[in-house]
Amino acid sequence: MAAGPQGLLFFNYKSSMYTRQCNNTHGVTQYIFLSTKAVFSFVPSILVMGTSSLRLAAGEWFTARVSACGIFHIAYPSTLDMLKTELRSIYTQLCQDDIPVVRRAAATNLGKLSTTIESAHLKAGIMSMFDDLTQDEQDYVRLLAVEGCATIWKFLDPQDCVAHILPVIASFSQVMCRLLLVIYLGFCASNFLSEQDNSWRVRYMVANQLYELCEAVTELVPAYVCLLRDNEAEVCVAATGKVPKLCQILNPELAIKHIFPCVKELSSDSSQHVRSALSSVLVGIAPILGKHLLPIFLSLLKDELPDVRLNTISKLDQMNQVIGVDLLSQSLLPAIVELAEDRHWRVRLAIIEYLPLLASQLGVGLSVHAMVHSIRNAAR
Repeated sequence: MAAGPQGLLFFNYKSSMYTRQCNNTHGVTQYIFLSTKAVFSFVPSILVMGTSSLRLAAGEWFTARVSACGIFHIAYPSTLDMLKTELRSIYTQLCQDDIPVVRRAAATNLGKLSTTIESAHLKAGIMSMFDDLTQDEQDYVRLLAVEGCATIWKFLDPQDCVAHILPVIASFSQVMCRLLLVIYLGFCASNFLSEQDNSWRVRYMVANQLYELCEAVTELVPAYVCLLRDNEAEVCVAATGKVPKLCQILNPELAIKHIFPCVKELSSDSSQHVRSALSSVLVGIAPILGKHLLPIFLSLLKDELPDVRLNTISKLDQMNQVIGVDLLSQSLLPAIVELAEDRHWRVRLAIIEYLPLLASQLGVGLSVHAMVHSIRNAAR
């Protein structure tokens, strides 16, 4: 078994390893440790070695510690009980490492580690690490900690979720969200008065993960509402993409009360990316919001962006199943006739493709003939 000059290379697995030499100020040749992905190629060796992951985590080079973060969740279940305490202690140190890249790696793998740690140590061990990472000065570290939040949530008791994870979610959202959470949960407002997270990237990750948390605690819906109203388009797009899943989790009354007003606002958002994202998921929320979506559907059909109009047109047949033939013929048909004269040929082509479907479902022979005539005139 080979070892480098700094005691970093403990495994005789040269085919998975690359080295490069660099000269430091003393002219001493050092070896740069292999990439994190290569570490997984010799995981079986690590499990056999027992304490190898401990030695790797104690490496002088930060690259060794980064690699160690990725194997703790694999080594932990097969480790002797006497070493598990030390493994948890060392992972806590990695979460507080001086090098941000190491803390990022620790945050990335914290969710995986939580699936292997005994429930008796989950609250004291994992939650302590989670608290450290979500208060990190680096936004990417906080972002990655939030990403593993939904995994950790599943292994905690509801009261622990409310006590540990809910304040974190609240701190990463907006001020109004925190106030609503206080109203819902009856917590002291002072627990939620810290400044909102300044990084849109962290709020973006919260938007991606929060719908999973709502499955366990519906009180997080106000937090999701705040993310749907975020001032960053990227955050709104991420939150909008999860709206169908969230509506499936909530009962219809909550969806109409909390989500529908946001959807209505998003349909007229200044960002074309937000409106495009909404037009793509409209069918997913139609079974829950039903006829309430008709004005929004009409608005998106007349959107100034061709892609939004195309996305909406492609959902006509599915919307018919939800809204019903009567409302479609009364409200949507005039808008569809107008689209037949659209200045963008792709929109007119989409209308042509849906003419047979419209004719069969709506029974509007005369109007279809009128649309064909309009399309021919617009194409000239």
